[in-house]
Amino acid sequence: MSADHAPDPALLVKAETLVEALPYMQRYAGETFVVKYGGHAMGDPEAARDFAEDVVLMKAVGINPVVVHGGGPQIGAMLKTLGVETSFIDGLRVTNAETAKVAEMVLSGSINKEIVSWIGRAGGRAVGISGKDGRLVTAEKVRRTRRDPDSNIEQVVDLGFVGEPSDVDTRVLDTISKAGMIPVVAPIGVGEDGETYNINADTMAGAIAIATGAARLFLLTDVAGVLDKQKQLLSDLTPRQIARLREDGTISGGMIPKLETCVDAVEGGVDAAVVLDGRVPHAMLLEIFTRRGAGTLIRAD
Repeated sequence: MSADHAPDPALLVKAETLVEALPYMQRYAGETFVVKYGGHAMGDPEAARDFAEDVVLMKAVGINPVVVHGGGPQIGAMLKTLGVETSFIDGLRVTNAETAKVAEMVLSGSINKEIVSWIGRAGGRAVGISGKDGRLVTAEKVRRTRRDPDSNIEQVVDLGFVGEPSDVDTRVLDTISKAGMIPVVAPIGVGEDGETYNINADTMAGAIAIATGAARLFLLTDVAGVLDKQKQLLSDLTPRQIARLREDGTISGGMIPKLETCVDAVEGGVDAAVVLDGRVPHAMLLEIFTRRGAGTLIRAD
């Protein structure tokens, strides 16, 4: 071949990327990936477009993605707009009946349908549901306690209509996925008494990942992943290592509940959970289809 007809180096790089991705496509075909979508990626149109393209590509190569989304900031903004006062206990929102109605309106309405729309624009087909649809997620009221700083007595904290999954019936997800579509799930559940409960999106995603026997649980965040004390990314962790990092203070704050969800998932049968930076373009594709990965991967000990 003459130099004039040599292939474009950029095209060669693309071809090499596809070849590198091939064994991962073969490995994950037919598997379920549960993706918790939230944070910065939800508020940025370019990041939302990248996310939708990633999910549509997964579906195209035979993976069955299930998207679970959050929406705390959007709920807060709507409550403010409507003049609904809210209170917090130890950083957790107290959800009274009025707040619960607003949360369901925002989560199951505007946010859910916006994500469905983004996936449609990227060439996929998505169906927006909540945990109430098909009784996907049965919830029970969250029980929390705190120690009174003055009396040192343990007190029960009532967070109102905040729940956690007690049962997951995956039939509605299976039906949607088998029809070639992508389920997009709002973190709302229904109690045995018919009450509506707002559920933490990470917790909801973890419960769905366990129930579906997912190969991967992705938690998209606003940080690179789990960092050590030198702020370097820890690419692989086990539950035992996570416990040690928590004890020495390396892991703190909002990362603790995320990693608790990851540990519960891998100990519940999920092959691996990944904490990923949703701000990085196509972070999920880098994690799934390359040797280098892009976040912190958690596997069972």
